[in-house]
Amino acid sequence: MRLYLASTSPARLALLRAAGIEPVVVPSHVDEPAAVAAAEAEHGPLSPGAMVQLLARLKAEAVRGTLDGTPIDGLILGGDSAFAIDDHIHGKPHLPEVARERWLAQRGRTGDLHSGHWLIDHRDGRENGAVGATAVASVTFADVTETEIDAYVASGEPLEVAGAFTIDSLGGPFITRVEGDPSTVVGLSLSTLRDLVRRLGVEWTELWNRG
Repeated sequence: MRLYLASTSPARLALLRAAGIEPVVVPSHVDEPAAVAAAEAEHGPLSPGAMVQLLARLKAEAVRGTLDGTPIDGLILGGDSAFAIDDHIHGKPHLPEVARERWLAQRGRTGDLHSGHWLIDHRDGRENGAVGATAVASVTFADVTETEIDAYVASGEPLEVAGAFTIDSLGGPFITRVEGDPSTVVGLSLSTLRDLVRRLGVEWTELWNRG
């Protein structure tokens, strides 16, 4: 059974590989800000969970059909993540000054990492069904120093990740506690994905394809 990953996230790819799955990476090219703006114009402000679930679904749906002229045959996974603290959603900071400001505000505190998943059954080259779910994990940060924050921001790592932190790289020592599936904080809840796979009638172990 082949898993198609509608994401270019290195963290999600590494997570799946560590779990025994070598997915086919298919970039979705979804305009995320435009999609969120359109949804909020119609329905009002989105909660963090609703936002990541919307984007996960759009990413998966964007790659339905064929890949290099060959029909996609397998399961298509879309994922998205967002960090929320004090009811404010913190996506990717992009800029060093934004990342630094966020770390000054969140050090010593706890927030929630929301990870959306959308899985399409596209076996035999056609859509046969789809399921989705959102996972949430709470993250508590150490009371890091400004020297540590400046060094972390200068590394560039926090600029392109939700919430301006990672758990599986340089940011790991700055996190003191995680409540929930730890892989959620990386950007993909493996336990949630396993449940979705089985809801589509596929055993999780059928996806194992790494030696």
